Amino acid sequence: MQKIFIKYTVLILTTAIFLILFINFLFTRHALESQQLDTFHIKIEQIIHTLQSNQAELDLMNENLNEDYFTRAKAAAYVLDQPAEIAMDVAQMQYLAKLLNVDELHYIDENGIIASASVFQYIGMNMADHPQTRAFLSILESDDEDAYLIQDAQPNAAVGKIMQYIGVKRKNHEGFVQVGFEPTRLMAAQSRNTYDYIFSRFPTDGQEAFFVIDRNTGVVLGHSENMGQDFTAECYQLDQLLQCQKGAYKRNADGEKMYTVSKNYEQVLICAILPQTVLRRKQFDNAVRTLIYLLCVEGAVILLLYYLVRKKVVDGIHRIIESLTSITNGNLDTTVEVGGNREFEELSGGINTMVKSIISISDRISAIIEMSGIPLAAFEYERGAENVFATSGIGELLNLSEARVAELCRSSERFEQYICGITQNLVEGESDVYRMNDKRYVRIHMSESPTGRLGVITDVTADIEEKNWMRYENTHDSLTELYQYRHFQYLAEEILRKMPEGNVSAAVMIDLDYFKSINDTFGHDAGDRYLQSFASVMRAMPPEHFLPARRSGDEFCMMIYNCADRNEVIEYLDKFYIRLEKNPVDMSETLRKTISASAGFVCTSDADADITQLLSIADEVLYKTKNERKGTYGEYFQTVQ
Repeated sequence: MQKIFIKYTVLILTTAIFLILFINFLFTRHALESQQLDTFHIKIEQIIHTLQSNQAELDLMNENLNEDYFTRAKAAAYVLDQPAEIAMDVAQMQYLAKLLNVDELHYIDENGIIASASVFQYIGMNMADHPQTRAFLSILESDDEDAYLIQDAQPNAAVGKIMQYIGVKRKNHEGFVQVGFEPTRLMAAQSRNTYDYIFSRFPTDGQEAFFVIDRNTGVVLGHSENMGQDFTAECYQLDQLLQCQKGAYKRNADGEKMYTVSKNYEQVLICAILPQTVLRRKQFDNAVRTLIYLLCVEGAVILLLYYLVRKKVVDGIHRIIESLTSITNGNLDTTVEVGGNREFEELSGGINTMVKSIISISDRISAIIEMSGIPLAAFEYERGAENVFATSGIGELLNLSEARVAELCRSSERFEQYICGITQNLVEGESDVYRMNDKRYVRIHMSESPTGRLGVITDVTADIEEKNWMRYENTHDSLTELYQYRHFQYLAEEILRKMPEGNVSAAVMIDLDYFKSINDTFGHDAGDRYLQSFASVMRAMPPEHFLPARRSGDEFCMMIYNCADRNEVIEYLDKFYIRLEKNPVDMSETLRKTISASAGFVCTSDADADITQLLSIADEVLYKTKNERKGTYGEYFQTVQ
């Protein structure tokens, strides 16, 4: 029977494998094209994201540089507006330009003529003679005494050199001051935002290539390094590429079909191409791999079926026969345990139920308990007796294997030692609840007799976990997971009460700086992350020295304890601020912000000190520090004793 079963199984599986392989080959092409389309879409989106990120970086850099340059221009105007002892000859202008860290410095009089400059050749130039310089004459024409102009980087009028100029109107004299900078940083950033630069650093797989084409002119604006320079082929024509947004095959200059995908972005098309031969090679490789996998599966299935037939059917029948023989011979404690199929399980269960219903009172009690649905077990033994009466659920409640239960129940002495070991782990605040492990708690209620003991075990894990959770919610802040202020006061009083003589503790009040502006600028979700990040730094400090809590809003408090002296308290505070600097918060996708917090603390070596009074003193120091030096901590210099 076993050989016939395996023979037909092999025939059926082999036929199924080749049918699956044929169907898979038919559908692989479409699947590969869809997969490649998704891959190209993802990579094109990455290119777009890179372009947008680079542009945002460029805009931010330009804004920051303009602000910096404008500040230096105003400084130059201020210096030149001072009394006449400041000369405006070339040497002095060069010296002033060097002090202000600018490349060029010019003074233009009320007629628009460069009267003085750090570059000798520019003196005497008329600003009206060139469009680049003429734009600054608007400063002279303006009635605003604070008139200024920030010009974008462009070739200057004198020598065509790329420069950026800023002009600021003088307040005490006619004319205006102009400073110039070589925008090297800005030009470098602009060079990194070109298509060719991005493509040169964009990772590609195999023969993939990317290029960008202008939607108005059809001109290729940039491309990957692995592409040629001949863009006359079909796959580079604008009218053809507009048809490829969902993927299509277009021919290159060699007549080879290329799988082409395009996507609109502003005024350009971002395109990706891959030779058709690559997809065909993938299709063939996939077919070979699929065949190998299916043959391996067939071999594993045959071995598994051989095991099931031999071990789960034939051997199962033998074990049932052996068990029945043992029961017939009078061994009524024998349990028939044969699995593998439903019929064997039903047969084994029927035999065991029949035997247990006849000879085992304990099994009858267990059945009643199981029907009630209550996680409960009972035991009874006489001291000195060999056997222990125990219901079947005791193993599950005590996390014992059946073999271990059987071993313990064969000796009342070993069973009693085991129960006594469990009762050593009494749960605090409970009279008869014991901890088995992190996931289970049991209640053991026992009654003594002169000769033995009767006990009932119930699973109270859910009750204990609920109590623990309620206790946690009542003592911890839900957002930061720190202690609530009232519970913190209680724990701090206990720390002070138990403080060894000679030790020093400190009450610390902390307030986050600029928190309202963070909420107003980035939103309350970012504000919550700001609070949670600050709390995580507090929780990361050594628990044997730090007791952290959230008082309210952006106010926090700590108890620093187990310190030898005041210097050790300050050392721990310094470590806390160092860790705070090393853990900035992500306020947005592009901005990370270092947490700024002000603190005040007071030290005490008095075990009878009032924690409320200490916190009040620390609070006064905090607000004094916050008004004078945000982001630091201050101390109440009269140590409370």
